[in-house]
Amino acid sequence: MREGAQLTQAEAGNRYEVFHTDCPARDVVDHVTSRWGVWVLISLRSTDLRFYELRDSIQGISEKMLAQTLRALVQDDLVWRKVEPTTPPQVTYGLTEFGQEVGEPLTDLFDRITQRLADGGASATERLSATGQAKQLTAPGPQQLHHLDDEQGP
Repeated sequence: MREGAQLTQAEAGNRYEVFHTDCPARDVVDHVTSRWGVWVLISLRSTDLRFYELRDSIQGISEKMLAQTLRALVQDDLVWRKVEPTTPPQVTYGLTEFGQEVGEPLTDLFDRITQRLADGGASATERLSATGQAKQLTAPGPQQLHHLDDEQGP
């Protein structure tokens, strides 16, 4: 294979070259790990939600960003979308089988982090502070783990 060329699915034995910029798997990973993608997948892990229920469950997300994130996750076949022909239309979202598979490790990660913080485990910031490498503690409390702060960057 020539340098810089994208592996095809057949060449890679059903795997893609994820470090190449043109890799389709890279786009899916980018959508899943985006600022809001993770929170959408976690919010939908146990129940289907309508658009506004989903928006209300993820504090700090705008309707525009939620719509963009959902559009990408639906396109990636991680989330399904059902429109009820009512006035106004009722739109419900849920995880596809693929979305449930991808969401499992995210849920495990989220559960481990929240459990560690609930148990009083030291955050990375606290460890740096103890060694004199951090100037200020900024570890979130357990109540702050259910959303991202507006000041946090992508």
